[in-house]
Amino acid sequence: MKQALLHLDHQLFNLINGQWHTPWTDAFIPMLREPFMWAPLYLFLLVFVSINFGWRGFWWIAFFLLTFGLADQGSLHIKDFFSRVRPCRNPDLAGTVRILVSYCPQSGSFTSNHAANHFALGTFCFLTFRHINKWFASLFFVWAIAISYAQVYVGVHYPFDVAGGAILGIFLGFMSGSFFQRRIRLEPELTT
Repeated sequence: MKQALLHLDHQLFNLINGQWHTPWTDAFIPMLREPFMWAPLYLFLLVFVSINFGWRGFWWIAFFLLTFGLADQGSLHIKDFFSRVRPCRNPDLAGTVRILVSYCPQSGSFTSNHAANHFALGTFCFLTFRHINKWFASLFFVWAIAISYAQVYVGVHYPFDVAGGAILGIFLGFMSGSFFQRRIRLEPELTT
């Protein structure tokens, strides 16, 4: 069973990294995983919740950062436990992996921090914004999926690495988002 899963993981990796590419996607997809690409979104969220929700917005920012920290550290501990070699460092795949980033991290491959972090934040944002606009809130999952796909596309993770990170992130985002919604909730400040 384990060998069949690893074989499937490698087959999916070969499709995403080795076959499903064009010059345009080779130029665009690596940018999806870069923090500078998403800095305007983070800035918008900080300004939006601060202006529209007063003190609740500041609590939202604190929970947003806490969710990120929990996902990031959780994924790092899982990496240390599994110590899976990244595809870009796997000697069995040398010469077949397309590495589209300037470096291949030394850390383990399972789970993907990018996937864990962005699915945690995406789930948190979905839960805390869906009462405002479900369509807008759903876009956070598209964001997390795009970043996770990019991790496989550029050759630094296997598909199951990002799936594991997504599961961890969704769990942590659900926990923090549910707690935030029960205790604080984003509601406009009433002015008298």
